[in-house]
Amino acid sequence: MSDDVPAEVGPATFLAKTEAAVEVGLVADHDSGLDVEADDYDRLLASLGRTYDEDERIAVHEAGHAVCARLLGHEVGGVTVNPDPVRGSEGLCWGVEHEEAFAEGRGGASDVRDALSAIMPHAGDDRRPVADVFSSVYTQCIEFMAGRAAERMLLDGEPATPVDDLCQARELASLICTSDEAIDVFIAHCDLVARDLLMPYGDVVMVLSTVLRIKRTLDGAEIDQIISDVEARKALAIERFRRAEWWKRELAASRFRAECGYLDGAVATSSRGQVP
Repeated sequence: MSDDVPAEVGPATFLAKTEAAVEVGLVADHDSGLDVEADDYDRLLASLGRTYDEDERIAVHEAGHAVCARLLGHEVGGVTVNPDPVRGSEGLCWGVEHEEAFAEGRGGASDVRDALSAIMPHAGDDRRPVADVFSSVYTQCIEFMAGRAAERMLLDGEPATPVDDLCQARELASLICTSDEAIDVFIAHCDLVARDLLMPYGDVVMVLSTVLRIKRTLDGAEIDQIISDVEARKALAIERFRRAEWWKRELAASRFRAECGYLDGAVATSSRGQVP
């Protein structure tokens, strides 16, 4: 992914020039059902007991998890905005390795904590043999915080507390933190890291959430394709903008040279007409 925006173009200016073309074109390319009647969507929301704003928030939240996971180099098995009464979730983003575990009713952070707590080092123990556990806890907690970070980035108002995300993050953080205060500080840090990761990719989260809200569920391949398409279109928009700016500069330079040539000729004519 690339966030290479020309230095002279601020984020607001760039998004104003490219956002509509990228989002509308991409959603159309993915055959996301934009021709579906609005009444159908209203009936769907009514059946779920959701408002439009609530559905949008859930889509942005889950898209934030998915984009953050890919930014961290983790594969995504899929994402959905459909509720799951069994798990009690309004939406879900899952990893490839978690799909089977979830189907069997396991794979939550508490299961991971129970499996690993016995091997975690105590004070004075060498932590190098479990360095991968520390790294995995860190990146997974960043992913848990990414949903709320995406909401804060794209939606108005302070989002509701993501109870399940925070519960899962605290379960994992307890593997490497030894007090509630340390867990609180660690999670606050992960919250900021998630925000910083997502900030340059607000357009990606926006498009992914739009397609997700219409298709309701996306698998990992579809998520990767959408992200790739947004980045390609963004790069193309940047290149077109640069070429347009370069062309304007070339025209300005040509006019300047022409004016200089005219002035030089006028001066030379005036000089020849002077009496010595």
